[in-house]
Amino acid sequence: MKHTLCILYVFISSFAFSQTKADDIIGTYMTDKNEGMVEVTKREAKYYGKLVWTVTPGKLDANNPDKKRQTEKLAGKEILKEFTFDDGTWENGTIYDPKNGKTYSCKINRDEKGNLNVRGFIGVSLLGRTTLWIKVK
Repeated sequence: MKHTLCILYVFISSFAFSQTKADDIIGTYMTDKNEGMVEVTKREAKYYGKLVWTVTPGKLDANNPDKKRQTEKLAGKEILKEFTFDDGTWENGTIYDPKNGKTYSCKINRDEKGNLNVRGFIGVSLLGRTTLWIKVK
């Protein structure tokens, strides 16, 4: 009986520790192709991500549809906005793609190593693209 209870305790404990918590997303991540670094933070109950480094220092937001913003530097730009956490997924947020100046709906999942699977999409998430962002230690 003690042996069975011990095994059950270990199983439940490991399951509880493997659960993703809302604030697990907070940190800095290298984007795919190592083109930039995004720092994810929390404001009130939502999560945001700022581009804190780009491979090309001083690069401007030349593809922004707002002509006034095309002279702003990409580093420092908030590209992830207003994510909420629900059942292991950060969702209902948007991602700005500086390569084409478009903003997409987005959802984010975290893998077992702490890296992010970032999926930008139009309409439904089936019509989109997922990229892997690596957690910076």
